[in-house]
Amino acid sequence: METPSGPLVPQQKLHKMDALAVILEQPGQLSLRQLELAPAAEDDVVVDISWSAISSGTERLLWQGRMPWFPGLGYPLVPGYESVGRVTSAGVRSGRNIGESVFVPGADCFGAVRGLFGGAASRVVVPGHRILQIPAELQDQGTLLALAATAMHALAGDTRDQPRLPELIVGHGVVGRLLARLTIALGGEPPTVWEMQPTRREGDFGYQVIAPEADTRRDYRRIVDASGDSDVLDSLIPRLAKGGEIVLAGFYPTRVGFTFPPAFMRETTIRIAAEWRPDDLANINTLLAKNALSLEGLISHHAPAGHARAAYATAFNDPSCLKMVLDWSEFA
Repeated sequence: METPSGPLVPQQKLHKMDALAVILEQPGQLSLRQLELAPAAEDDVVVDISWSAISSGTERLLWQGRMPWFPGLGYPLVPGYESVGRVTSAGVRSGRNIGESVFVPGADCFGAVRGLFGGAASRVVVPGHRILQIPAELQDQGTLLALAATAMHALAGDTRDQPRLPELIVGHGVVGRLLARLTIALGGEPPTVWEMQPTRREGDFGYQVIAPEADTRRDYRRIVDASGDSDVLDSLIPRLAKGGEIVLAGFYPTRVGFTFPPAFMRETTIRIAAEWRPDDLANINTLLAKNALSLEGLISHHAPAGHARAAYATAFNDPSCLKMVLDWSEFA
C-alpha cells in the first residue's frame, strides 16, 4: 500500500491477471493494492491501462461519502471512468485486436471489490463492446473523451435532435470548457461563461469568462449549468427570457429546487442531461478527426499512479487543478 512517506513499490512484478488498483476502502480512506482480476471470457478484452483521470465531481462525492444512491454503490470500490490503454489480449468474440489503443469507460472485474466505476487500475478485463478504439496519438488526452461526450449529450439531448446551443454556461471546469468549445465547434456564437474562481477566469479562451455578478443580461434563451450546485436554479431562472431553458449538466448531491413564481412567469423549461451515449462519443470522435474540437489545455496535472493518494488530494482540493491524470506506466 502507499504510505504517507512515499509511493507504493511493488514487491514483485504483477501476475498477468492481477492488477494494481486505486481502492476507496470507505469514505475518506484510499489505498493502492493488488487485486486478482476475473477471468476473461470470449467476448472480453484485457487492457493494460496507460492513463486514468480523476473526476473532481463524482469521485469527490464518493470520497466524501456524499454520493446519492447509485446502482453498484458500496465500499470498497475501484473508481474511475476515464481511462486509456492498450489491448493486450482479445477474446475470439470481442471484436477487438491486440495492440489497439482504446478508451475504457470503466470495468467491473475485481471480484469482491466493486467496480464503480472501475477504471483506476493498471489492468482491466472488460467486454469488447464497451471500449472505443482511439488514435494512439491522443495519448493521455483520450481520458477526456467521457467528459467531452457528457458535454455533447448536454447539448444534443436526444441525439435525433439538432444540438441546442447555450448562450450562458455556468462553471469553467473541464466540462464547462468543453461545452463552450463544442458550442463554437457546432456553429454557435461564443457563449458567456460564469466562474466563481478568479484563477479560472484568467486567459484568452475565445469566449467571455466572467463572475456572475458582472453579468447584467436577463434574456438568455438557453443556459447550461455544469457547476453541480444544487441551489443554482434560483440564480439562473431570473436570467432567462420568456420560454427559456436551463439544462442541468452536473451531478447534484442534494435535492434540487427552485422558487416557483419566477419560473412560472417565464414559462421555464428545465432539462436534465443524463449519461452520455455511444452516439455522443461518435460525434466527439468526428469533431476531433476534423480538427473542429481541441482537447488541448484541459489536463493541468499529472502524477505517477504510485502517488495516487497525493494526486487525489490535489484533484479534490487545489482550485488550480482542472484535471489530474494518473500515469500507470511504472506498473505495466
